[in-house]
Amino acid sequence: MTSGILLLDKPSGLSSNAALQRVRRLVGAAKAGHVGSLDPLATGMLPICLGEATKIAGEILSGRKLYRFTVSLGTRTATGDLEGAVVESLPVPALDAQQLQAVLQRFHGQLMQVPPMYSALKRGGQPLYRLARSGIEVAREPRAIEIFELRLVTSTAGSFELEALCSKGTYVRTLAEDIAVSLGTCGHVSSLRRLYVEPFVAAPMETLESIAAAREAGAQPTIQPPDAPLQHLPAVHLQSAHAVNIRHGQSVAMESHEPPGRRRLYDGEGIFMGLGELGADGRLSPRRLLRTD
Repeated sequence: MTSGILLLDKPSGLSSNAALQRVRRLVGAAKAGHVGSLDPLATGMLPICLGEATKIAGEILSGRKLYRFTVSLGTRTATGDLEGAVVESLPVPALDAQQLQAVLQRFHGQLMQVPPMYSALKRGGQPLYRLARSGIEVAREPRAIEIFELRLVTSTAGSFELEALCSKGTYVRTLAEDIAVSLGTCGHVSSLRRLYVEPFVAAPMETLESIAAAREAGAQPTIQPPDAPLQHLPAVHLQSAHAVNIRHGQSVAMESHEPPGRRRLYDGEGIFMGLGELGADGRLSPRRLLRTD
């Protein structure tokens, strides 16, 4: 299986790990990992790194994400979405578009957000969601997030649909609950879709069905190359001797006087080798290399 990044349109009802395992079996990948988790309720883009591309998964994790979600007002659930039992009910005040926009404006920019108990964050080696299922709640430290855009799509008397472009680590369920509280009521997420993960803003997604169909036809699904999320880094095309040294873990002297920092590395044939670091002394060192054999 070619190493690369498959952009799965995850269906509702599957956990991110269950979706990953189905893709791995369909494409015959010995090694694979998903980038960021989507709740079972959620649909949309789930980047899956295959083969050697798992080594650059962290580069995608830091990208911004665009979500479209519906907030249903008047009830709060244990999980923050449709899957949990209702734990609070409050009247829904009459709201006009101007009031709603004013409240949404408060959620632009840098915020501190308390992660939900129903999350994969760990405490003492245990995921918080396991503690929550056992009826245990522990204190969680607020974390810094950023909402770059928050747009009202549609609204009704008891719900509204939003699009949020946000930083990594943002919990949409918590965002929805906080917005509902600011409106004088409570609420939960009743639908959630991740539209994209940067830098794959307009990239095509595959479904489990399209992957299976490609396999039956003896073809491959659309797979992004491993260096696709690294285009913001300067590229270095190495001479053959330097490429050999880098592959053996050795640093090489560079003749250019570019500023230090991370680099995309390519060998003399233009094959992506991985990531390197250019030091202030002008020497280029390997940092995370991909096997190319």
